[in-house]
Amino acid sequence: MSLIGAAFLLAGVAGALPGPAAAALAVAGGFALACVRLAWLAGAAAPADHPAPADGPAVTGRSAPNGLPAPTGRSAPNGLPAPTGRPASNNLPASNDQHAPTDRPVTGRRARRAALSRRVAAFLDAAVLAAGLTVAVLPLSAPAHRLPIALAGLSLTGPLHVAALLRLPGRSRLSGPELVRRTVDVLALGVSLVFAGWMLLPGGPVPAVAATAATGGAVVLAVLTVVAVAERRRRPGAARCHAGAALTIGGLTLLVVLLAYDAPDRALPVVAAPLVAGALLTVAGVRRTSGGERPDRDVASAAWPRLTAPAGIAGLAAGIHLGAAGEFSTGAMALGLAVIPPIMVGELLAADQRRRVQRLAAREAWLRRRLGPAAGTAGPVLLTRADLVRVMAHRSGGALLVVDLHGTGGAVPDGPVLIEAARRLRAGSETHDLVARLGDTEHAVLTDLGPVLAYALGLRLLAALAEPYPRPGGVVRLGVSVGLAETSGGDPEDVLRQADLARRRAAQLGRDRVEWYDAYLEEQLVRRLDLERELPGAVARGELDLVYQPVVALADRMPVGTEAFLRWRSPALGTVLPAELLPVAADLDLTGEIGRWVLDRACRQLAAWSDGGRELWMAVNVTPRELAAPDFVARTATALAAYDVVPDRLVVEVSEPVVGAELSTVVPRLAGLRSIGVRIALDDFRAEHASLAQLRRLPIDLIKVGPHLVGAGGDGQRPLIDVVANLADRLGVELVVEELESEGQVAGARRAGCRYGQGFALARPATAERVEAWFEEYPSTTR
Repeated sequence: MSLIGAAFLLAGVAGALPGPAAAALAVAGGFALACVRLAWLAGAAAPADHPAPADGPAVTGRSAPNGLPAPTGRSAPNGLPAPTGRPASNNLPASNDQHAPTDRPVTGRRARRAALSRRVAAFLDAAVLAAGLTVAVLPLSAPAHRLPIALAGLSLTGPLHVAALLRLPGRSRLSGPELVRRTVDVLALGVSLVFAGWMLLPGGPVPAVAATAATGGAVVLAVLTVVAVAERRRRPGAARCHAGAALTIGGLTLLVVLLAYDAPDRALPVVAAPLVAGALLTVAGVRRTSGGERPDRDVASAAWPRLTAPAGIAGLAAGIHLGAAGEFSTGAMALGLAVIPPIMVGELLAADQRRRVQRLAAREAWLRRRLGPAAGTAGPVLLTRADLVRVMAHRSGGALLVVDLHGTGGAVPDGPVLIEAARRLRAGSETHDLVARLGDTEHAVLTDLGPVLAYALGLRLLAALAEPYPRPGGVVRLGVSVGLAETSGGDPEDVLRQADLARRRAAQLGRDRVEWYDAYLEEQLVRRLDLERELPGAVARGELDLVYQPVVALADRMPVGTEAFLRWRSPALGTVLPAELLPVAADLDLTGEIGRWVLDRACRQLAAWSDGGRELWMAVNVTPRELAAPDFVARTATALAAYDVVPDRLVVEVSEPVVGAELSTVVPRLAGLRSIGVRIALDDFRAEHASLAQLRRLPIDLIKVGPHLVGAGGDGQRPLIDVVANLADRLGVELVVEELESEGQVAGARRAGCRYGQGFALARPATAERVEAWFEEYPSTTR
């Protein structure tokens, strides 16, 4: 395809084809290929990043860490319950087309990275398409219209590229010195490009459009080129995207200049080469970023040629101009002299940086001789709150590990334990690693290992530090959190902050683990801090809400009950789903307060529906942690009495996967609830051997299973739902099939003899008012 494009380009330059047509044909193949690939990258697995609906789920399965109502994977984008098989005067939609996987957002860093990469690809696809169409319509346009078309294409392509490049993952905040150096580099290159453009323009008056486009294009090219060179090792995908944008915008700028000077048609095909190269380079960059940015360690880490690049460009352009015109105008000489100051400032900054490197190398050598484990031997060095940052400033690659030690119950370990931990840390590090103490319990390890080996080092240090510490009267064990960040191309203090954020994430996830830093991790931590700041007082401020999903009888699809799900309507954060809310509530010890609110609100709503003549039951999720509260049974009885609710209208759901480990606590509490008339549902029943064995030990009234049991069994065996249904019948408990998302699943559950069903195919979670409107389509129902 590139050979065909080159043939068209040569044919246009030689005059065998009209110039505009040759340019259009030369870019057609490359741009078509680029647009198709970018469109595929923008749309690949698109449902995975579909945003969560306001009343939608965040995870499948509804047990929550603190026993509060949690999501089930069954809510709708509009939150409306959808009865199936009967008309509705309130125009609630039928359900067959509303339970697509897009209703269930995928969480995690990979999904969020993929979503961001798709948005970047979509912007760049639009930019490449705009540039290609600009050239493609030239042969179809009158000569007088070609310059406005080129200007419109440049005006549209530039902002689209900017919008995409600003969203590329992995951007880090530049330090003050680095920002100064990069600004000087941009200024030097930009002035040299403006000078080169001035020298290469034809003599005589310069059209205003050409002058503006050439100056603006030179500045943009300087910025994009400097960023591409600076990021080529740390973020190779982003560097290619910047380089592709530079070539594309440069090609369109050249097109505008040629059209502004009424250049002959045979000159127009020359814009094809930078445009096609830019489009294909953009595709390569997006493909790299979509797979997750990792430093390219095969790329040399040489610095940007601050002196040679601007000086070379300016000198070459001056030579060409001198050979053609024979003299320089006063304006040209002034512009040429303007190239010199930023070049000199850049060289001064580079010289200062080289001196700092030399001083640091000497300092590191001195530290190794002074602080090594033994004279004349190599080994890990213990550095200082300052030496570590200085060393990091001039290392071209490697990783930084931040290690934090946690005593029992969060207590600070005593001195002898910390001394032994530091010894193990130094002993477990590589020979040329540098170890620094950041605080009483925090250390940092600077290594020149690549990502995989650095992660292995983190695991090795974690294992060594987690070993017991002998102490008088017994042993002490420490929890260990390790955060890891790559040092390539980043500001030292920024890298240290990133590694510390990864360490905090490791601690949040349960400690005794190693976590890598990426931009999404930082975003998650900021989000977590926002949640921790806003959640206290949410109950008092009236920000919590419940939505309800009907449970229906499969025989006639009449509603028999509902299940309550928690929502936090935060004015600052929007609607927060239980997947985010409940872990934070547990860490802040707010589960009791929120749980009491949920139980009270559920009983109040149940009483309101009962007063209307509907004998429905209400299910509320709890976990062993909430059941363990000494006053849980009494509190439940108080809530029932306060709203005059018949006890058997309340159903307390416990999740089967977490019940097994807490049987000694769960069984007495469930028995206490049943003694006051409350019914018990076993949620998320897995139909495994252990589950079936412990089923007889639990005082339950309902079993809730997922739709995976409805399908045919393996090797021609009968569906598992039949086995569970028979067991439930023998035990005298009812069976509810949840997460039903298709009519086939509903029919299979009904054939198996299941009495109740719940899911998208039957009705969706919604506010109390909308559920009441849905109830109006049915006569008063009994249990």
